[in-house]
Amino acid sequence: MSELAEWDSFYVIVGGAAGALIGLQFVVMTLIAEKPSPGIVEAGPVFTTPTIVHFSAALLLSALLRAPWPSVTLAALACGAVGVCGLAYVLVVTRRIRKQSGYKPDAEDWLFYVVLPIVAYLLLSLMPLPSLAYERETLFAIGGGVLLLLFTGIHNAWDAVAYQVFVLRKPDDPR
Repeated sequence: MSELAEWDSFYVIVGGAAGALIGLQFVVMTLIAEKPSPGIVEAGPVFTTPTIVHFSAALLLSALLRAPWPSVTLAALACGAVGVCGLAYVLVVTRRIRKQSGYKPDAEDWLFYVVLPIVAYLLLSLMPLPSLAYERETLFAIGGGVLLLLFTGIHNAWDAVAYQVFVLRKPDDPR
């Protein structure tokens, strides 16, 4: 069981970052809600909710991997369950992105809202399979999936704020 114990500080850092970023995202959403932009009612939930879900998944996974599991396989199974739920959620997000008309997503949006989350959740979903024979590799793959969710969430949070500030609320041209 020492394999899992070696990851303690990693998940303390990742979990702390995810928790802090969830809080920060709520602050940003509150500020944006004071002066909502046109189209935000339809496009906002489609593009902001996945960010909170990915941060929350990273926080949940960090908590799960800090639990005193008797084996890496049981921890991997718990992570696999989160991964399967995440995959289902990304399919819902994909449908919502296609249905909304408030914002036309570009290639970068598809990458960060669909492709990278699918890769992260696939890593988590598939990791219980080799966990009996490859504990160390399993833990690295789970860690990679969690970090990918965290970094995807960071990108998406920044992208949403930058879009609000620089595109929808451009400063008036003094000319």
